[in-house]
Amino acid sequence: MRISDIFKFKNEQMKVLHLTWIAFFISFFTWFNMAPLATTMLETNDWLTGEHIAALGIINVALTIPARIVIGMLIDRYGPRVVYSGLLITMSIPTFLFAFGDSWTQLMISRLLLSSIGASFVIGIRMVAEWFPPKNVGFAEGIYGGWGNFGSAAGAMLLPWIALTAFGGENGWRYAIALTGVFCIVYGIIYFFSVRDTPEGKTFVPSKKGGAMEVSSWKDLIQLILWTLPLGGALAVLAWRLEGMGFISQTVLYATYGIIGVVMIYQIYKILQVNVPNLRKGVPEDDRYEFKNVAALNSTYFANFGAELAIVSMLPMFFQMTFSLSATTAGLIAASFAFINLIARPLGGILSDRMGNRKQVMLIYMVGITLGMAGMGFIDSGWPLILAVALTILTSIFVQGSEGATFAIIPMIKKRMTGQVAGMAGAYGNVGSTIYLTLYTFVTPQQFFFILAGGAFVSFLICFFWLEEPENSFADDYYESSIDREQAVSATAIEADPDLEVKKVAVNK
Repeated sequence: MRISDIFKFKNEQMKVLHLTWIAFFISFFTWFNMAPLATTMLETNDWLTGEHIAALGIINVALTIPARIVIGMLIDRYGPRVVYSGLLITMSIPTFLFAFGDSWTQLMISRLLLSSIGASFVIGIRMVAEWFPPKNVGFAEGIYGGWGNFGSAAGAMLLPWIALTAFGGENGWRYAIALTGVFCIVYGIIYFFSVRDTPEGKTFVPSKKGGAMEVSSWKDLIQLILWTLPLGGALAVLAWRLEGMGFISQTVLYATYGIIGVVMIYQIYKILQVNVPNLRKGVPEDDRYEFKNVAALNSTYFANFGAELAIVSMLPMFFQMTFSLSATTAGLIAASFAFINLIARPLGGILSDRMGNRKQVMLIYMVGITLGMAGMGFIDSGWPLILAVALTILTSIFVQGSEGATFAIIPMIKKRMTGQVAGMAGAYGNVGSTIYLTLYTFVTPQQFFFILAGGAFVSFLICFFWLEEPENSFADDYYESSIDREQAVSATAIEADPDLEVKKVAVNK
C-alpha cells in the first residue's frame, strides 16, 4: 500500500477507511465541543464559575474508560457498522441536553453521559482491521487514528467562530454545541447505509463469548483480572478529584466508590464465568494467545496517549509562564502537539508495516518518548524558544507515532477479539491521563516531564520482555485458528439463513 493509494476514493477499501475516520473525526469534534467555548459559557451564565468548567473537564472523560471496554465487546459481537452508527446517534441526545442546559445538574449529567463518545475510537480499529490485511493495517489504522483525532483540534478552531459569527448572541455557544449533535445524527445515518463490516466475499466473525475477554491459560486469567482493577481505580481517582474540588459530597464520594467496587466485582465474575469453563475444557493449541501481549500494549497506550492528553492540558500554561508569552502565542505552540497527529500517527503505522519487525519499531518509539520527555524536563527560561518548540514537536512525533505503532499490532493479537483488545488498550490511555494529571497537581512542570519519561521507560521494559512479534505480521491475511474457521462457517451459514440461529437455540433447548 502506497501513500498515493489513500486518494483513490472510488476504491471501496479506501472509501470505507475515509468514511470511518470521518466518523471518528465527528466523534472527537463533538466530545471536545466544550473547551473552546468555555470562556463564552462563563460570560453568558452568571452562575457558572471557572471551578464548574474544571469539574466538567474531569467529568468529560469519566465514562470513557468503562465505555471503551463495553463498546469493545459490542463491536466484536454485533460488528462495527451498527455500533458506530448507534453510538453517534445515541450521543446526540446528551449533546442537545448539554447545549440547552440551564442548571449545574443538567450540565453535569449530560456531560457525564456524553463522555461515552470517547469510546468511538475503538470501533474503527475493528472496522479497519476487517478491510485491510496485516501488511497494510498499520498505515490504515494510523490514517484512521491520526486524521480522526484531529476532530478535537478542528473543534477548537471552528466552534468559537460558529458560536460568535454564524449564530452570534448570548446563546451562540448553545447552538454551536447543538450543531455537533446534528452532525452526529446525520452522519450516524450516513455511515449505517454507506459501509459494510467486511469486503465482498468475507463474513464478519463475531466473538461468541460476551461479557469478558477470553484468555488461554490460568496464568493469563490472573493477569486479566489484575489488569482490569486499575480501570476502576482511575474512576475512583476522578471521583476523589471532584470531591476535593467541592462538587460532590463525601457521602456521594463513598457511594461512588461502592458502585465502582460492585461493578469491578461483577466484571471479575464475568471474566471467571466466560473463561473458567473454557480453561477446564482446554483451549485448542492453535487458538491460544499470550495475554502478556495485551498487557504490553496497555502499557504503551498508558505511556503515549495518556501522556498526550496530559501534556495538551498543561502545555499552553507551561510555555506562557516559562517564556512570558501571550496566551494566544502559547496556545498556538501547544496546538502544534495536536497538529502533528495528522502526520506522526500514520507515520508510526507505516514504519510498523515496512520495517520488518513491529516489536522493534515499538521499542524505538518508546525510547524516543523517554528521551524526549527527559529533555523537556530541562526546558527553562534560559532556553531559546525555538529550541524548546523544536524539542516539543520532536517529542510529539514519537508520542503520536507510538500510538500508531500500538494499533498496528492490536488487530493481530486475536482477530475476533480486536474490539475488546483495542477497548482495553484505549481505556488504559485514559487511565494514564488520569494518573498523570493527578500527579501533575503535586509537582513542578519540569518534574512532570520526568514522570512522563519514567512512564515511557517502564513501558519500554514491559514491551522488551513481554511483547512478541505477531504471527502473520506482514501477510495477506490474518492468522486463523480452528475456532476462527469454525465460527466463520457458522457465521456464513447464519448469513445465508437468518433463521438458523433461532433454530439452533430451539434445538439446544
